[in-house]
Amino acid sequence: MFKKIALAAAALISVSGVLATTASAGTPRLDQRQQNQAQRIGQGVRAGELTRPETRRLVHGQRELRQDERLAKSDGVVTGRERARLEHEADQQSRRIHRQKHDAQDRN
Repeated sequence: MFKKIALAAAALISVSGVLATTASAGTPRLDQRQQNQAQRIGQGVRAGELTRPETRRLVHGQRELRQDERLAKSDGVVTGRERARLEHEADQQSRRIHRQKHDAQDRN
């Protein structure tokens, strides 16, 4: 009986350790940026500033950024180098959104 309790406690401790490690891999600043960028894309669509192909490309870029973030978080730790690469990618995506929203093309 004691062995079963000890094994259950060890399993609980290891699971809580994994959860704590996963929580420490958070990227709240990047998450907020992605949310803001998605809102900017949506606003551009509603205002007619983005054509369908532009919107498709921008949404694809957002998807790639989320996938890269998920990959960086997969080992439970986002290193400084990974964080810098993700921020750089978010910067590029932000510039793309601005450029597409302010070009001469619009959906009429």
